[in-house]
Amino acid sequence: MNAKKRYAIFETLQSLNPHPKTELEYTTPFELLIAVMLSAQATDVSVNKAMRKMFPVANTPAAVLALGEAGVSDYIRTIGLYRTKAKNVIATCRMLIDQYDGQVPDDREALEALPGVGRKTANVVLNTAFGHPTIAVDTHIFRVANRTGLAPGKDVRAVETALEKFTPKEFLRDAHHWLILHGRYVCRARVPECWHCAIEPLCEYRPKTPAPVE
Repeated sequence: MNAKKRYAIFETLQSLNPHPKTELEYTTPFELLIAVMLSAQATDVSVNKAMRKMFPVANTPAAVLALGEAGVSDYIRTIGLYRTKAKNVIATCRMLIDQYDGQVPDDREALEALPGVGRKTANVVLNTAFGHPTIAVDTHIFRVANRTGLAPGKDVRAVETALEKFTPKEFLRDAHHWLILHGRYVCRARVPECWHCAIEPLCEYRPKTPAPVE
């Protein structure tokens, strides 16, 4: 895919959604960090539902630590892998208090050192909470990047590198939000909905999926 076509794709996505946001609900970097940690192999809807109950009670590292692993588990047991996630949340809160005065660090290496925080989670926090031009490649972005020809790659890291290289600078801040939402609602995994896709004329996916016959 050439640079002109890539620019047109992002320009189109921007025109449809000038100020994209994560669908996870949060008010502070700490709330975002916990929500993203819990969202692995789970839906944003399920995380939001659980956090609407937990955050009013505990939304700081000290308050969550006071709940204990069992207390956190009670709030998140509807989320997949909740026992492991509760353990990581408590360990992360302890580290934030011991090493960062209870604040979420604005640093990739520090974030990735937290229990349960990988590169994708760190990228989301750096981008959404702190404004870094990072791209968090999840299954939606990986699919869209490869299917459309926007930034093909054999694995998540290769796609991340390609997107960072080929995405025009003015779109880098919001690129991963646009691509996640596009993959979630239009360029779906099983059947891409090409018949109402705004970037269909620019996409290199073949064959296009026709509209279903009613």
